[in-house]
Amino acid sequence: MFLSLPAEPAGARSLTGVVPQVLAALDGRSEWFAPASSAIVFVIDGLGALNLAARAGHARFLTKSGTKKDTARTVFPSTTAAALTSLMTGMSPGEHGIVGYRARIPGTDQVVNQLRGWETDNLPQSWQRAETLLEAQPRRQSFVVSKREYEGTGFTAATMGAAEFVGENDPDARVRIAAELAAKHPGSFTYLYAPDLDAIGHRRGWESDEWIAGLERIDAATRTLVEACATDTGVIVTADHGMVDVPRHRHVLLSEGDALVEGVRLLGGEPRMLHLYAEEGDAERVLTTWRRQESSRSWVLSRDEAIAAGLFGAVDPEVRERIGDVLVAARSAIAYYDDRLADKAPQKMIGQHGSLTPVERVVPLLKLGAFA
Repeated sequence: MFLSLPAEPAGARSLTGVVPQVLAALDGRSEWFAPASSAIVFVIDGLGALNLAARAGHARFLTKSGTKKDTARTVFPSTTAAALTSLMTGMSPGEHGIVGYRARIPGTDQVVNQLRGWETDNLPQSWQRAETLLEAQPRRQSFVVSKREYEGTGFTAATMGAAEFVGENDPDARVRIAAELAAKHPGSFTYLYAPDLDAIGHRRGWESDEWIAGLERIDAATRTLVEACATDTGVIVTADHGMVDVPRHRHVLLSEGDALVEGVRLLGGEPRMLHLYAEEGDAERVLTTWRRQESSRSWVLSRDEAIAAGLFGAVDPEVRERIGDVLVAARSAIAYYDDRLADKAPQKMIGQHGSLTPVERVVPLLKLGAFA
């Protein structure tokens, strides 16, 4: 089964290396980036490199800032919780433990939200197991410039450590604040976050007119950021994942009595990358059923196969049981939903991500300012 998995291009850069290399550039020793006095990493949530290339005419500043080779590979699963944690720890999901959107607490029947679970599911701060890169450099001034609603959340604390949070809801004001902080604090690191495009993509799809308008706003904001930065400030533009549009007629609905849910005790993950937690003794049967019915349009692997293939990177023993007994990663433009649930709101989302396809995993890695 491993031979059917997408191969990583030789020399492909991983999202896990971005922040370590940016921090090294501040000391003049990066292998990826030129030296800089201060640095900003601008994360545009949901902007895959292939999504950007397909709408290049609506993002001329971003497009001219790099080539087709200026990309990185995000982690698997290609979802915000796992990717941003990997970005800010420099470690794989198998090490830091955030193995997707929703995952099982080992030894329980509780499937927790790994993005908002600190507030909704009482996750302890230790659930994220790795030291953040900013915690590892306590003497370096570091800032997070993001929407106000993210201040003080468990996920922000788990990924950003003790970085100073500056909340601003207006995207244009947000980029100017980041530029000012970098100029006022030589040697500093600033994480600048834009969730707006991802929200539009989920709601309307990345092929919608609304998404194009959002991309044009992001493109203009990036230009504003670079123009507002001092010449010795380095700027990196990247993303956590790309996006695939899945219309309603492409939904795969899992219903009571369906063979695909027989022997499945719990479902985790997200619509394009399921963690299936089997009933005791049923893991092999679940794997066989899913392979027989779904392997033509999805990658279906056992936990052991996924770990052996290195999909989660190195996997710590404490993280192993968070991963499903069976993993189902969509290859076609489909999404799986548990239709037995009363809440049908998730089925209204159009833009999706989480799987292994290039659209979802290849993200921009654009060098601007002093890094250009």
